[in-house]
This record gives sequence, structure tokens and C-alpha cells, in this order.
Amino acid sequence: MIKSMTGFASVSREVDGVTIGVTVRSVNHRYLDLQLRVAHQFGAQESELRAAVKRRVARGRVELAVTVRSMRPPAVDVVLNESLVEALATALTEAQTRGLTAGKLTAGDLLRFPQAIVVEEREITDVAQELLSQAVVEVVEQGLGELDAMRMQEGQYLRTDLDGRCVTVGELVERLRTEAKTGQAEVVTRLTTRIEELRAQLGADEPQVAQELVRFAARSDVSEELTRLRGHLAHWATLSDAPEPCGRKLDFLLQEMNREINTLGAKIEGSSVSELIVAAKAELEKMREQVQNVE
Repeated sequence: MIKSMTGFASVSREVDGVTIGVTVRSVNHRYLDLQLRVAHQFGAQESELRAAVKRRVARGRVELAVTVRSMRPPAVDVVLNESLVEALATALTEAQTRGLTAGKLTAGDLLRFPQAIVVEEREITDVAQELLSQAVVEVVEQGLGELDAMRMQEGQYLRTDLDGRCVTVGELVERLRTEAKTGQAEVVTRLTTRIEELRAQLGADEPQVAQELVRFAARSDVSEELTRLRGHLAHWATLSDAPEPCGRKLDFLLQEMNREINTLGAKIEGSSVSELIVAAKAELEKMREQVQNVE
């Protein structure tokens, strides 16, 4: 399947007064490179989230960020540091006995003393934490689903372009086949004529002349290269229709097709061959650039 490595998704959900936000983006990369940013209270879900990404993404650099924001003030507990307050009261009583100070210890005095009164954010219960953790996983799955949908849509655009270029390459290959036959026949005709002239002037060994002609014909034969090119184009279509990612395999096929085109350029004779070879190599290069975006 041709699926793009580029995509973006952003989703959010409110659960029991808490907003969970998930942002996921992916770009080209040779392998799967996952960057995960999750609030510390959901660290236990990190392995599960990584597994969720790997089920949907085979290749690319993926950045997944999960944010959690409460929509209401947090519940708090106010704790009196009794030992500190008792120590302060004892010290104040002693000061009063010595006549160093007067008055009683007030609530305002306690608030001015560090750590006399401690305000603590109430911890989330195990049940609430479990619900939030499950919700985080679900929202991440939703975000990955939207990312996958975008990558598939982009992949359809890539496929349309690549399929069109495959058709162009196939047409150029058939034109090269025609040029190869024509060029080979013309060269054999020229050689035969020249050999007849030399035979009349110098004499020649007939069997040896015939053998050389056969050797030349074998060297200029490009049927194997043309067959392999047709096979590569057929294999391309098979890979594009298969359900698994195919970017690396398509890149390898392009290397093989480029090699066969170079061989054809070296073997085929003809005035328009160079133009056809250049056109074919240009199409293959454009295809190679596009395949760098395929998962």
C-alpha cells in the first residue's frame, strides 16, 4: 500500500472535568523514530502508547504529545503542623514570662510562619486515575486513527502521480524496444555491406565472418533488459496494491530499473535513443523523489 509518511492530527476530550489533548505529527524518516511526551502521572501508559503507534506506523518520525488540563480548581487539604505550632506557643509563653513580649499567638501569626500551615493538593484516587489513564489511551488511539487517515489520503495523491509515471516509463520502454530492433537491423546491414566490400578487396574466411556477425548480434540484444524492466513495472503494481508498507521495496525497484535503462542506453543504436533514455531516467528520478515520502 502506498501511504505517505507525512501527517498531522490533533484531538481532545473532556473526562470528569479534565481536558485530555493529543497532538501527533509525522514526517519522513528512514526508520520508525518515535518521540513521546506524556504527563508524568501517565508514565505507566508509555509502553502501551508506544505499542499503539507501532501498530499503525511502520516508518517515519512521529512526535506524540499528550497534555492533561483540569477545568476546575484542584481539591486541597490544609494541614496544621502541630509540633511546630506547639514549639512556637512554648517559645511565646517563655518570652511573655520574661517580659519580652505581650499578646497571644493568632491565626495571622501562624500564616506568617513558613510550614506552620501546609496546603497540599489532594491526590487523585486510584479509581479516578484509572479512568483518566484509560481515557488517555483512547484519545491517543483516536489521534492515531486521524493521522493514519491523513497519511492514506496523501498516499492516494502519491499513488496517482507514481502510477502515471509508471505508464510513461512503460511507454518509453516499448519505444526503446522498437528502436533496438530497428537499430540492430541497420547496424547488421551496414556491417554486411562493409564486409562484402572487404571480402572483395582482401578476401575473408566465410565461417569467421558469420561467427563475428552472430557475436555482434548477441552483444546488441536487449531482450533480457526489456523483460526485466517489464517485470519490475509489474512488480511495482503488485507492491502498490499489497496491504503492507512498500516504500523501501519501491525504492529498490527504482534502483534496478535505473540500472536496466543505463544498460539499454549503452547497447541500443539509433538517433533518437539518447532522447528516450534521458526521458526515462528523468521519470525514474521524479519517481525516486516521490517514493522518499512513501511509508
